Amino acid sequence: MTAPLLSVKDLRVEFATRRGPLTALDGVSFDLAPGEILGVVGESGAGKSLTGLAIIGLLDPPGRIAGGEIRLAGERIDNLPPEAMRKIRGRRIGMIFQDPLTSLNPLLRIGDQLVETILTHTSLTQRQARERALALLTEVGIPAPEKRIDGYPHEFSGGMRQRVVIALALCAEPALVIADEPTTALDVSVQAQIIAVLKRLAREHHAAVILITHDMGVIAETADRVAVMYAGRIAEIGRVDEVVRDPLHPYAKGLMAAIPTLEGRAARLAQIPGAMPRLSAIPPGCAFNPRCPNVFDRCRIERPPPLAIGTRRAACWLYDRGEVASPAKEAVS
Repeated sequence: MTAPLLSVKDLRVEFATRRGPLTALDGVSFDLAPGEILGVVGESGAGKSLTGLAIIGLLDPPGRIAGGEIRLAGERIDNLPPEAMRKIRGRRIGMIFQDPLTSLNPLLRIGDQLVETILTHTSLTQRQARERALALLTEVGIPAPEKRIDGYPHEFSGGMRQRVVIALALCAEPALVIADEPTTALDVSVQAQIIAVLKRLAREHHAAVILITHDMGVIAETADRVAVMYAGRIAEIGRVDEVVRDPLHPYAKGLMAAIPTLEGRAARLAQIPGAMPRLSAIPPGCAFNPRCPNVFDRCRIERPPPLAIGTRRAACWLYDRGEVASPAKEAVS
């Protein structure tokens, strides 16, 4: 098997408060191979974006990594000093943010921003850097790049600005790209184009991609595997076709049941009762137990670890010691 490019083990992120630390990520673990696209999905506040920020070293105080480790190509990066992490950011790890305007300087031409980034992370000359910038704009689908390279961000549409941000992320040919909601607020046709760019990035550049989104349609179309997050933990992780077709964790089942389908005519969509708990009020045991239709006593006391079920892992006691056949006896309504 190919050694993982990225390895996250028992990652824990805390935020210091007057009442003590709040745990925002608790025991997040996954591996990512070169050329693989991992989708990360879940409700707002589940910890999706926080996972990406922790990996790239952009946690704002009072947030901090309180436990676990992050390795890139075998090298531990979560304990590096800021200056060393700054060299990795952009060069080995690229980031695509949800709002392209937060990544682009409105006062600088697109070409100047691309060239500056290329010169910072490579040994190319000014002329070579501009040629590479033109090639990147062409690769991400900017029409007439020779003319658009000297434009300002406000002269581009939202979809075109997102393509420029992707080009910025690719400037130094990073081994890992973290895309945080890259298709949000874009129309469906532009979404499809951005998805095609990300898939080509993984296929042709052999870069690993973490795709953070709340849109399961985007995940199903783009990702190889998917991690379903809930309350700062991974509820289920596995191949995207398996998780979409036959989810194991009750939360993942609820998410999939809430997706509209063209098969049949349902009177109304399924919904998950209740809401995700606040960081200060995460219940003991399984964090999903107050909303779970299959809850039993053990769920309220013990936190389930990620249990292996075939090629997948699900943090659910239903899959431990034959509990699959027994929850109906202890389930509560």
